[in-house]
Amino acid sequence: MNEEIFEFNVVTVDSHGQIIQRTRQQNKCIKEDLGEGVSLEMASIPGGTFLMGSPEDEEGTEPQEQPRHQVKIVPFYLGKYPINQAQWQLVASYPKVKYDLPPNPSEFKGLNRPVDSISYLDALEFCYRLSQKTGKPYRLPTEAEWEYACRAGATTPFHFGQTITTNLANYDGSFTYGAAPQGNKCEHTTEVAYFQVANTFGLYDMHGNVGEWCQSKYLPYPGGAEFINNQNDYWLDFKNCRVLRGGTWMGSATGCRSAARGCAEMEYRFSWVGMRVACS
Repeated sequence: MNEEIFEFNVVTVDSHGQIIQRTRQQNKCIKEDLGEGVSLEMASIPGGTFLMGSPEDEEGTEPQEQPRHQVKIVPFYLGKYPINQAQWQLVASYPKVKYDLPPNPSEFKGLNRPVDSISYLDALEFCYRLSQKTGKPYRLPTEAEWEYACRAGATTPFHFGQTITTNLANYDGSFTYGAAPQGNKCEHTTEVAYFQVANTFGLYDMHGNVGEWCQSKYLPYPGGAEFINNQNDYWLDFKNCRVLRGGTWMGSATGCRSAARGCAEMEYRFSWVGMRVACS
């Protein structure tokens, strides 16, 4: 894969959500030509170790995000943006591998809006078709890869700092976080990279817009079962679920945190769920 350099804006906010620093940074990416003038840009994610999960004193933390534990990540590529509808429609026209794909499933139409209303199985088939077409191992990220990539070295609740505002991400701004003010309530998806703010890996829309399927099953973290009623009963209700990450256009600021975990049954489709692809 031939890598090229790309540039992007990174911001840091104070406890009130005001931007206190803005920098121009670089990373490497690969660009996959999907045909018909549509491409897929994949940012290079370096390997490393990080603490996965949330500290007990983080605002909005949930028991299923604990205990924090160290995870080692090997280098991989991750989409700079969620898969948009132009990409989806093109890949959906590729030959079937295992499952049928809806050609244009999104409730909120727009070629540069993220695809929405796709199931976990739809997302898998997208990766299968893309891999078959390109000969490269495209897949969904693991939950650990997703959080590591979202944090991009940050240990704060959000990659840009201690709080979040609707000037930086698409979520329900009637919910506040920390000392940040209330914001807009968009009630629909926005185009990918609409806010023109990335994390230090060059990834956009990691907080809000659409929740993103991960390949991982929704399971307790190592040693974490006792955090929920001191037993495993909580997890039995979710035994067939796959992880969703990133928060949504209709969700709260709390749900957009880097450590926030969601899940859904594999066959479910929601207008607030999309995907982002990884490549080993």
